[in-house]
Order: sequence, then C-alpha cells, then structure tokens
Amino acid sequence: MNSPHLIKIEHDLRVLSLEELEWLLERIEKQVQEKKQILNKFNDVKYINEQLAAMASDLDIQTEITTIKNEFSITEMDGLEKL
Repeated sequence: MNSPHLIKIEHDLRVLSLEELEWLLERIEKQVQEKKQILNKFNDVKYINEQLAAMASDLDIQTEITTIKNEFSITEMDGLEKL
C-alpha cells in the first residue's frame, strides 16, 4: 500500500525527533483502537439490537414518533395505505 500520500507521510516522519515520533505513534495506536472498537460495535448485531431497543423505549423518541404519526394522519386518510 504505497500511495503517494503515504510516501509523503513517511518522508515527513524522517524529520521528526524521537520524542515526536513516539508521541505520534501513541496517537496513531489510540486512533486505530478507537476505529476497531467502532467497527466491532457496528458489526455486532447484539449491540445494534440493544441500541434499537433502547431507542424504542426512550420517551423522547416515542413522543417524536407520536408527533410524526399525528402530522401524517390526514395523509393516511387518502386511501393510499391500501396499496
């Protein structure tokens, strides 16, 4: 994976001090771990189902759904729901 962007980054790294490289390495490791956690969460069906259940029981979300249903109740009377 030698994209021009990565080659430039590698070149730029050569001018950094050891302390700066270590700091950058820690930041990169942290970002990699965060991205892995996010990917794992969204790949985890159980997690998604738990989040959906939490949303469904949230009173604010229930209120919003009721408001939306009320706003569109007139539209439902046009008979299109039978299609």
